[in-house]
Amino acid sequence: MRKTIFKKLEAQGLITNYNHMRKNLPPKLPDRVYVWDETLWQGAQTPAVFLTYVEKVKLAKMMDEVGVSVIEVGYPGLSDQDKASIKKIANEGFQQATIAASSRILKTDIDACLECGIRDISINTPYNGLQLQFRLDMTKAEVLRRTVETVEYAKKHGATVNFMLEDGSRTPLQDILEISEAVLKVGADRLVIADMVGFLRPLSMRYLLSHVRDELQGRLKKSVPLGIHCHNDFGLATANTLAAVEEGITFLHTCVAGFGRRAGFAPLEEVTTALELLYDIDTGVDLGKLFRLSQMVEKAFAMPIQFHKPIIGENAFSYEMDENVKVMLTNPIVNEPFPPEIVGRETIFHMGRQTGRRVVEDRLKIAEIKATPIQIDDIVKKIRGAQESLDKGEAQMTFYQVKKLMKEARKNLTDEEFWRIVEQITRQKPKLPQPTTTVVPT
Repeated sequence: MRKTIFKKLEAQGLITNYNHMRKNLPPKLPDRVYVWDETLWQGAQTPAVFLTYVEKVKLAKMMDEVGVSVIEVGYPGLSDQDKASIKKIANEGFQQATIAASSRILKTDIDACLECGIRDISINTPYNGLQLQFRLDMTKAEVLRRTVETVEYAKKHGATVNFMLEDGSRTPLQDILEISEAVLKVGADRLVIADMVGFLRPLSMRYLLSHVRDELQGRLKKSVPLGIHCHNDFGLATANTLAAVEEGITFLHTCVAGFGRRAGFAPLEEVTTALELLYDIDTGVDLGKLFRLSQMVEKAFAMPIQFHKPIIGENAFSYEMDENVKVMLTNPIVNEPFPPEIVGRETIFHMGRQTGRRVVEDRLKIAEIKATPIQIDDIVKKIRGAQESLDKGEAQMTFYQVKKLMKEARKNLTDEEFWRIVEQITRQKPKLPQPTTTVVPT
């Protein structure tokens, strides 16, 4: 249905689909992509979000049912608690999805993954000057050596290795090629470029990935499976992920509802629905189950999905009935991008201040209810009056109360509360430096 409805409308001369024009089809477009979902790791880094083990398993099982190819569960090497939780999840058993975990450029991290039964390991490191100086405090030579050694160690133990270049979108091309070529030569199976701060524009993404792809293919004399990892700081995560696909990238990192630290991550539902409906690309995902998955995530995260969120938001297929909505009752596709049932939704109509006499007459006719002109006028007045009589100030007060409660529900410890705990345990008062202004070098 989802791939034929637009073609039928186009064949009947009712619409023009510019997405299908030959000039608009990128030559590197793949037939199939693989969704690598990071909800249990990147998504769970949303401030104040905490997932229990049971919630993680339920979400992972649902992602498996939906058709996610790879489920990222985090870093077992960070703590014994993380390791124990990841090991239990990995042993749950999944029908379709592979369970993956991450590692720093440390052999001990690889050991932690292997001890959890994880065989799909993402080895992650940055390689640009900013990250080397202020985060890793290491030289390029040292990072390169340790990265290669870690990849070799993981391959020696039979792991599938995904090398993710953190902050790759701000790393010089020659440095990207240097470290990527090195890890691929010692057996890395995939290369993932990470736009860690949502820094690229779609055209910039295409430029970077096309050069990385072509240069590596020339040096290695073979094609390299590539992946993309996009944060949403400029609201471009979906667009950049789609731009990557247009350059032939097939492993796509996503999070349900775009949850994640700061402004979030490339949303699973947006990326997959766009690829299936606008590009005719197989994602392996059952779009009809996306809404149910998003509701499960919303509940587990205890964080509401915004009403206007594409695909899964409450208002995505909702309308307030007015004089122009008559046709929507018989043919919703006139005003909707695609039938909502494709993603497990339905069209919802609301009656309110915009509802007019003709709408009421049409609805009564469909329901085979006969009403006099006076009765119809009374119905219209009642509908409009119900909304107009609402106390706007009271509604706003309720809104702010709900907002305040949500903030309190997701509140983390303040810095002051942290030092209070430290003082209680160590019996020492912290001697903190005065706040300074960060100066960016020019």
